[in-house]
Amino acid sequence: MPELPEVETVCRGIAPHLRGARIVDFVARRPDLRFPLPDRLAARVSGRRVAAVRRRAKYILIDLEPAERAVAETLVVHLGMSGRLIVRDPDGGAPGPHEHVAFATDRGKEIRFSDPRRFGMIDLVATAALDADPRFAGLGPEPLSEGFSAAALASALAGRRPSIKAALLDQRRVAGIGNIYACEALFQAGISPRRPAGSLGRARVARLVAAVKDVLARAIAAGGSSARDYVQSS
Repeated sequence: MPELPEVETVCRGIAPHLRGARIVDFVARRPDLRFPLPDRLAARVSGRRVAAVRRRAKYILIDLEPAERAVAETLVVHLGMSGRLIVRDPDGGAPGPHEHVAFATDRGKEIRFSDPRRFGMIDLVATAALDADPRFAGLGPEPLSEGFSAAALASALAGRRPSIKAALLDQRRVAGIGNIYACEALFQAGISPRRPAGSLGRARVARLVAAVKDVLARAIAAGGSSARDYVQSS
C-alpha cells in the first residue's frame, strides 16, 4: 500500500502536466476498479480544466474547474496496492493490459491509470463537499502541515492506552502515516513502538513530531520507498 511520500511524489510528478490543462478526452476501458466508476464519468470530466493537483492523506485530488451548468468537482484517486499514474505522449503506444483509465490534455500529454490488482479507485465528488465526504471527514491533520505540532499531538494522545505506533497509524490522529514511516519516525525519536501513547511526556512528543516531519520529508525527497510500483509518472 502506498504511503504518504509515495502519493506526494506522484502528485508532484503529474502536477506540471495537469495544472491549468484542459482534459480533452477521457477513456475508461472497464466499468470498475475496486468500486464502480462514477456514472457518465467521461462526459462529466471531458472539457474541464484542471485547477489544482493536491494530496489529502493517501488520496490524490485533481480539482476541476466548473463546467457550464456544473459545480467545481474533484477527481479522487487512490492507488490501492499496485496503482500508478503514468504520463505518456499521445503516441505512447497501445494501452497495456492493466491500463484501465486514460485521459488526454490539450498540452499533448496522456495520463494513464495502471492497476494490475485493481484495488485502486477513482471517484468524482463536488469540491465543496470533500470535507464532509466519509473518506475525509474524520481525518487528522497532515503531518507536514503546521497543524501537526507537539501541542496538537499531545492533545490527540492524552489518555490514550493503545501503543504509540497504533496511535500514529490511526488516521483520526494524524493523516497519511503508514507502517513503514511510523516505525522509522519512532526509531529516530528513540521511542518504543509499544509504549502507551498517553504516557509520552512533552519532550518525547516534540521529538516524535520532529522525527515524523523529518522522515517524511526525506522520503519525499528520495521519491518514496517503493518507487518501482508507485511513482513512475513518466
